[in-house]
Amino acid sequence: MHSIFNHAMRWEFFDRNPITLVRQSAKRERVPEVLTAEEIGALLSELPDPWLTAVYVAVTTGLRVSELLGLKWADVNFTAGEIVLCRGIVRQYIGKMKTEASRKPVPLDLGLGDVLKRWRGIAPYNQDGDYIFASPDKHGQQPYWPNAAMEDHIRPAALRAGIQKRVGWHTMRHSFGTLVNSGGADVATTQALMRHANASITMDKYVQAVTPAKRRAQSRIVQAIPFPYVPTRLTETAATV
Repeated sequence: MHSIFNHAMRWEFFDRNPITLVRQSAKRERVPEVLTAEEIGALLSELPDPWLTAVYVAVTTGLRVSELLGLKWADVNFTAGEIVLCRGIVRQYIGKMKTEASRKPVPLDLGLGDVLKRWRGIAPYNQDGDYIFASPDKHGQQPYWPNAAMEDHIRPAALRAGIQKRVGWHTMRHSFGTLVNSGGADVATTQALMRHANASITMDKYVQAVTPAKRRAQSRIVQAIPFPYVPTRLTETAATV
């Protein structure tokens, strides 16, 4: 709202910005839910693909859902062991990454790479230019809608797994950050893996130096959350393609 009123002032619709005087508490209204490695494993065991793979990628990379659904196969460099982030998708609108921190490559652990290779082998859309989680309803031209996936597949699976916590896409990111930190990663590594835009200059300079530490931190999470290699199960929409 502050930016909107500033824009209005530039167009001389207003002579002041009323949002400047608004007080806002920095205190969280609600502590975000975080899943343990055991709860994540139970959730995964109840999920069919593509949500099995999507949730696994989310909790082992910390990607925002807009970044997760914006991934294409060409963004995954199996040889270099990294995922390059080029776009984010919100309400099917394709946007660029907002900050330099958000654009930094994400490490691709070998175990995570195996999970993605497995999904590529059975995915209905698996060419370089295809979305990794392309919607068959849109003939692969768009990724799935995140809210529908959460309401129709992931939250019901969480209930079947006995998880009473309120699960959302950001739960996966919060869980990733907590697991990285509790796994012994230093502050700089945690901040680099989370790709927070408000990193200090010192942190930004240190990011390049902690790449091996970032890989070790992610590997600990991949090892802590075994992927359930069960007989392939696709959602009905994916299975019909």
